[in-house]
Amino acid sequence: MRDIEIQSVKQRFGIIGNSPLLNYAIQVAVQVAPTDMTVLITGESGSGKESFSKIIHHLSPRKHGQFIAINCGAIPEGTIDSELFGHEKGSFTGAAEARKGYFEVTNGGTIFLDEIGEMPLGTQARLLRVLENGEFIKVGSSKVQKTDVRVVAATNVNLMQAVERGQFREDLYYRLNTVPITVPPLRERGEDTHLLFRKFASDFSERYHVKPITLLPDAVQELLRYRFPGNIRQLKNIVEQISVLEYEREINAATLRKYLPQEQQNQLPALFHPNAPADGPGGISERDLLYKVLFDMRKDMNDLKQVVFDLLSHQQEDAELLKNNRHLFEEMSPYEQQPVYRAPDRRDGYMLSVDEPEEYEDKVEDISHETEEESLSLEHKEKEMILKALKKHGNKRKYAAKDLGISERTLYRKLKQYDLEDL
Repeated sequence: MRDIEIQSVKQRFGIIGNSPLLNYAIQVAVQVAPTDMTVLITGESGSGKESFSKIIHHLSPRKHGQFIAINCGAIPEGTIDSELFGHEKGSFTGAAEARKGYFEVTNGGTIFLDEIGEMPLGTQARLLRVLENGEFIKVGSSKVQKTDVRVVAATNVNLMQAVERGQFREDLYYRLNTVPITVPPLRERGEDTHLLFRKFASDFSERYHVKPITLLPDAVQELLRYRFPGNIRQLKNIVEQISVLEYEREINAATLRKYLPQEQQNQLPALFHPNAPADGPGGISERDLLYKVLFDMRKDMNDLKQVVFDLLSHQQEDAELLKNNRHLFEEMSPYEQQPVYRAPDRRDGYMLSVDEPEEYEDKVEDISHETEEESLSLEHKEKEMILKALKKHGNKRKYAAKDLGISERTLYRKLKQYDLEDL
């Protein structure tokens, strides 16, 4: 395909950049558009996957039909079948009347299924039937209906690894992956980052009636070094912040750094399997993660209790004992650090005499008793972690789920399980 055709597509659909990887993805989208082949678009969140679905639809014979974009991860598991395939009146509680689903409404058009990896397994089986035979059945009905819909799917996860974990149907994966398109992340597009910065700066200049911001050479280098984990969406938000908040319109590297958040890694404990892929079989599961948390907590608690017991028993010199167990206190914040022991010859302002052995023995028995009664309830710890994450992020489930290392759908299911939906 000639460069002039690719540039024409970019202008029509508002795509900025000259990266070879981007140009190749556009070329594949344009070539497959006139066909009815199913397309799977892969790429990180915020990299612009939906733009490619629009290219495919508007350059296809279905361009006069309807185009619907659906985020599979945003629809609750209990209602997604009804949303996609429709339902009959009275088929479930709240179904006061019959409803057409997206596959019926979009007959003759294109459906874009974003975050296809979040689709429940039962719905995947229904989707496979649509792709293979063009047939579907409404929820609560036994009548088979026909539809002529082209499906373009997108995901930001590795579906092959999801197949190996049993979270995605293998037959559906190969049916969707007829033509794969990979959208490159922003960090792999080189100078495109600066081009996009200038485009967004111009857009916000018009919107807010201000002079557009520009980057000094040192700021350009800083911009190109940053990895942008949120891709184009993150870059756009940063440009908007700077356009509104900065009085000086020429931005240097020091000013730009104030708006580039430090990339944070998930600090939750994880099990490491040297021969397994990060998200593949043998990788980290929710159960693995929670067991790791529980056993680490129990081990640290028992170690701390042993230290206290040894101090009270005068088994070692105090300084030597604390030195040997420094690892138990190194990760405590300044606000959490408390004295781990008190002088064994004092208690609450008065001296202990040698005539008080019974009180000392009671103290040792209490320590052992606490160890026996320590709770190892998996559900209790899981609920506690969820509540802490929600509180930390002001009950914003999206960020709480990200902090916990689980999907929004999983968090929604857990909230329902623990009767926390009203939070």
